[in-house]
Amino acid sequence: MNKDLTTGKPEKVLWQFCLPLFGSIIFQQLYNIADSFVAGKFISDNALAAVGNSYEITLIFIAFAFGCNIACSVLAALFFGAKQYNDLKTTVYTALISSCVICAALMLVGTLCCDSLLRLIKTPEEVFADSKLYLDIYIYGLPFVFLYNVATGIFSALGDSKTPFIFLACSSTSNIAVDILFVTAFNMGVAGVAWATFLCQGISCVLALVVVFRRFAKIPTEGKVKIFSWNHFGRFAVIAIPSILQQSFVSVGNLFIQSFVNGFGVNALAGYQSAVKINTFAVTVLVTMSNGVSSFTAQNLGAGKLDRVKKGFRSCLVIMGVSAVAMTLAFTIFAPWFTGLFLDAENAENTEALKIGEQFLHIVSPAFIIVGIKLTCDGVLKGGGAMREFMIDTFTDLLLRVGLSFVFAKFWRETGIWLSWPVGWLAAAIVSVYFYLRGSWRTASK
Repeated sequence: MNKDLTTGKPEKVLWQFCLPLFGSIIFQQLYNIADSFVAGKFISDNALAAVGNSYEITLIFIAFAFGCNIACSVLAALFFGAKQYNDLKTTVYTALISSCVICAALMLVGTLCCDSLLRLIKTPEEVFADSKLYLDIYIYGLPFVFLYNVATGIFSALGDSKTPFIFLACSSTSNIAVDILFVTAFNMGVAGVAWATFLCQGISCVLALVVVFRRFAKIPTEGKVKIFSWNHFGRFAVIAIPSILQQSFVSVGNLFIQSFVNGFGVNALAGYQSAVKINTFAVTVLVTMSNGVSSFTAQNLGAGKLDRVKKGFRSCLVIMGVSAVAMTLAFTIFAPWFTGLFLDAENAENTEALKIGEQFLHIVSPAFIIVGIKLTCDGVLKGGGAMREFMIDTFTDLLLRVGLSFVFAKFWRETGIWLSWPVGWLAAAIVSVYFYLRGSWRTASK
């Protein structure tokens, strides 16, 4: 159901809109967590390292899909809030066509450069073959990733966060079952994990697109609606390109960090992968809330309701704070249990890897509250189309984390890499708060 985010109490509207988003991101992360869980528990610790190693490269592809998601969501929300339905539909159709072209180009590059990318991040030889196998199969499913991301962006723009939640709940739980089936019953190894994800993502993508087009058929328009518009493509690109660059550079930065970790051996890599999955889950929960604020901001700016944006910002800070504190307590107190999800604690060979993963969570998770503040500001900046400011504060985090990881690792090995994360987040949060207070988001969307 479409929902107008420009009416009702901002606090209540945001809670109702974002709760399904929380659920959606939990199930979204289950895709990756399930792959790592099955690989580590039912295959080997090398399989876990291979899946995690490939995942860092897949994040580059996801960055492009996420950029398309943000651009479509923000523009569609602006037109939906302003009740300009012809422009709304043209924007969506243009976004879908543009995303397909970008996806095709990435599939070509990924197919040709897979080996080189794995060599670039210093993939250990003992996990190289499985890493390449997982990555090759993932590339085949890129169209599903792109089209599903655009579809979820459309749902968010229309104020509907429940429909994506239902799709993800069904597909991600199915993915766990199919993972285990392919690996244990059919003995497919890492390939089974990859094909299970391919299958389940494909089904959820098709269902999401069917519902989107059925929903669009009920939205009233005047006259003929353009399927593609260069003007709308230009506006799409203005938001998508900075978002893609931002996400891509973050992914590239993570690859550098991955290469630093790889230099300390398979134990460090396995421990890092067991913990970074949990960290990624936590940050993604907060990012999803940020995306909800972006849709809320865009709809209300389209309707000319600036005061509601400010009230929504304050409400989001509360939600972010509660979520961040809860996850920090869980990940610090139960760190051994979380890392043990991916590594067999009873296997003596995994002892060092488990300790490394626990150390990562103890150092990084207390900074989640800082991430929450940053991402709340980022949500308003994105919703207002202030992409330059959004990129600046993100690059501040990225450059500091990568640079300090390199320097700190020389003195404190992998522990130094973990310490660089909170420092980068703090600097970026300060910059993001400054840009929010300066208020460029108020007029950037125009």
